[in-house]
Amino acid sequence: MAVARPGYVVAKYVLEDQAAQLSKRAEGIAVGLTVGSWTDLPAAKQESMKPYRGVVEGIEVIDELPEGRVRAEITIGYPTVNLTPSIPAVLTTVFGKLSMDGVIRLVDLRLPAEFIAAFPGPKFGVAGVRERVRVQGRPLVMSIFKSCIGQSLDELAAHFAEQAEGGVDLIKDDEIFFSEQHATPEQRVARFRDIASRVEQQTGKPVLYAVNLTGRTFELRDRAKRLADLGAGALLLNVVAYGYDVLQELASDPDIHIPIIAHPAVAGALYGSATHGISSHILLGQFLRLAGADIAIYPSPYGSVTLAAKEGAALVESLRQPNGLKPVLPAPSAGIHPGLVPRLVRDFGLDIIVNAGGAIHGHPQGATAGGKAFVDAVHAVATGHSLKVAAEGSEALRLALDKWGYSAS
Repeated sequence: MAVARPGYVVAKYVLEDQAAQLSKRAEGIAVGLTVGSWTDLPAAKQESMKPYRGVVEGIEVIDELPEGRVRAEITIGYPTVNLTPSIPAVLTTVFGKLSMDGVIRLVDLRLPAEFIAAFPGPKFGVAGVRERVRVQGRPLVMSIFKSCIGQSLDELAAHFAEQAEGGVDLIKDDEIFFSEQHATPEQRVARFRDIASRVEQQTGKPVLYAVNLTGRTFELRDRAKRLADLGAGALLLNVVAYGYDVLQELASDPDIHIPIIAHPAVAGALYGSATHGISSHILLGQFLRLAGADIAIYPSPYGSVTLAAKEGAALVESLRQPNGLKPVLPAPSAGIHPGLVPRLVRDFGLDIIVNAGGAIHGHPQGATAGGKAFVDAVHAVATGHSLKVAAEGSEALRLALDKWGYSAS
């Protein structure tokens, strides 16, 4: 995430207004979201309140619109003395009531280094997750549980084993898996832990189970500790639905000793509009890293649910750029198949998670072969071989490429 000058959180907005009103609008934002009023204050009070007052750092017209209106960028600095190191404090300050004030979008957010340092950041990050799965030098592969609702524990265990035997590094619950009618998270973790142990004995390689952390908000910390102690490999959290502060609390807790995977469910309601809301690199990049996600799932630029390539690049940059916190593993998702692996690595490098559901479970030979196809694909790309060459020695990969194709551009 970009770093601001000391003492200020700097927010950039794109908005529409009358050209003649831009300066007044900017001043209104700077004052209204900090000290509340200014010109009505006596001089002595202005002097004492000055450290708490927002400042206008820039006004730039982008487009001329009809009837004297313009589209413009306005940049405001908010004193960090007004804030606590929490995302609710930042969000409410820089975009609380402002988000309801017509056509306006928060497009960039810069935080000073000392403010960033007050957040937990990822407990494991890229290096820690790699150490857990004992994999270096290639993308990780994560399989998504599908058809989980309504399944018995025995059926779920069979599905887990089928995925694990394909050689994937992680297996995560579907984010919609809330029901405990047939199997609680605790029961799943205990059962899958034994299966993962058996597979590791056979293959020499661990597989982590990322269990969906569910329940009432004030019960989550205790449940997270319990699941970690039972042997969960990671936690999956619907961060936007539960709140960034929940993630921050979990990541800060030393007794929760497993990585946290952040799912972006509901985030589209906040970033999806071009004229309102908050840019995705803030919601699914900066904020997730600050609050402590180790792995960030987001829509890939070329799947079934897409994020524009430029936005995806900015998001990944915010997960990685040096700022004193550990970098986060990006997991571009939705519509991912083995033929996309070269493109994923070209665009995002080797430090990514290839996250797939349909292309694993929909493989012509089943989920075990589906996982193997991805593992063979990432090995090939990481060692500089083409998928077509690798497919000559991998039936699983060949069948996957025959079904889903090859996408290098």
